[in-house]
Amino acid sequence: MRYTTFGRTGLRVSELVLGAMTFGEQGGVGAPIEECRRILDEYAEAGGNVVDTAINYRGGASEEILGTLLAGRRDRFVVGTKYTVSRDQADPNGGGNHRKNLRLSLETSLRRLRTDHVDIYWVHIWDRHTPVEETMRALDDAVTAGKVLYVGVSDTPAWVVSRANTLAEWRGWAPFAGLQVPYSLVNRDAERELLPMAEAHGMTVTAWSPLGGGVLSGKYSAGPPAAAARLRHDTISGRDLAVAAVVGEVAAELGVTPAQVALAWTRRRAGVLPIVGARTADQVRDNLGCLAVTLPPDMVERVEKATEFSLGFPAEFIAQTSPWVLGAAALSP
Repeated sequence: MRYTTFGRTGLRVSELVLGAMTFGEQGGVGAPIEECRRILDEYAEAGGNVVDTAINYRGGASEEILGTLLAGRRDRFVVGTKYTVSRDQADPNGGGNHRKNLRLSLETSLRRLRTDHVDIYWVHIWDRHTPVEETMRALDDAVTAGKVLYVGVSDTPAWVVSRANTLAEWRGWAPFAGLQVPYSLVNRDAERELLPMAEAHGMTVTAWSPLGGGVLSGKYSAGPPAAAARLRHDTISGRDLAVAAVVGEVAAELGVTPAQVALAWTRRRAGVLPIVGARTADQVRDNLGCLAVTLPPDMVERVEKATEFSLGFPAEFIAQTSPWVLGAAALSP
């Protein structure tokens, strides 16, 4: 496992992030605590040091289990959790990115995680009703209090993140050092605005659902969908299955698994750290195998061609008009 710094900070983070959304059996299929222990141990033995959870995962069980499993070794891990999603659906202030919910959510997460601070505190999703100035100032207060070390933002438009970090720069507040977005071969939308914005601001990107909700692992591709797969079959497009088929072909040629090919593609992009989630130790072990996979350029071209992705306007328009706008300068290196 190699390491990089988290955004423009000195925090060292591993090149794969362990997602703890599967920690706990509440609210659907997940992993019991002893299997979670094996998952965390497999990840740690490979050199991984970043664990990602949220206040709402498994109804709070994810944070509680993680707190139990980190006892005696908390400081060796970079622990990140998120707030925004409602703590209490009956409370009008139970969710959102405002100061009240931030404070109460943070105290709840600290108690569950059995720690006095979180290393990375993520805004989970954009709350269009809360001024971004309020959120950034409240996050900075949490950093000043020592309860949060670094802050990040997930599932938010690029223009909002950019404005937030500009305000932080002008006012001396803690800026967002990380961005969390869905990113995979079946969902490349982040390439249009979010990834270029993150690069411009020096932000590390943690990519959730790098296997496209399991599609790229090949589990929906082998014949008629199994009983478990039928629950999602109506939401999986023919285009996604076609991409998964090409990923499977490449995996067979390389002698690796489809999941390893999909993860290897995601981590090709500088500054992007895939979040690997698992319900068993065997699954996380398979995912970790992507660290040994390097995709040749021709195979990268094959899998990307299958996605039929285009940047669209304005990126393609700007590229097409550069010779007209810049003249001879457009031809210079």
